[in-house]
Amino acid sequence: MANNNYPQITSVTSEALQVQIRNLLPSQEGFGTDLMAQNVIVPVIDLTAAAEGSSTSLTLQEAFSFADITSVQAENNTQVIANTAGFWRLNVSASIRTVSGTDVQCSITMTDGATTKTLWSCRVDPSTGQAYTHPQRTFTVFLNSGESISAVSNVANAFIRVSTRQIADVNGTLKNPAGFTPQ
Repeated sequence: MANNNYPQITSVTSEALQVQIRNLLPSQEGFGTDLMAQNVIVPVIDLTAAAEGSSTSLTLQEAFSFADITSVQAENNTQVIANTAGFWRLNVSASIRTVSGTDVQCSITMTDGATTKTLWSCRVDPSTGQAYTHPQRTFTVFLNSGESISAVSNVANAFIRVSTRQIADVNGTLKNPAGFTPQ
């Protein structure tokens, strides 16, 4: 007859948990054994940066800075905004003046080289003949290797402006604004 009064220890085989342990405790990266779980209540010490109080808040981490901002403007052409794999923060604005009978449009597109998809666009009906300013929009975009994101304007009267900054690399490692070091 089994005695259930003793702690039971079980191996946990979760690659996601293993990766998190390696990221949070770099000295344990080559430890080589599986995580273990037990049926006994054990006090937990939170070793994350958030518990420590030194993590940078998301709004501060995604801030634009003079040294790492890239600005792109398109008028009657296509301008590549970013083509490096990772996470990108885009701040987009557009101004359009219609020309009678002409479809006027600005857009943000993504491509893998074979297929192009529209992330955002604004268009003015050519029959109105009015000027239009689209409110500023902010996006966070992930690019895989071989993908790019572009600002597109189809005529001379359509202006699109984009400010961008890479906020994390392809592995999700955050990039703080240039010149900022959290204390």
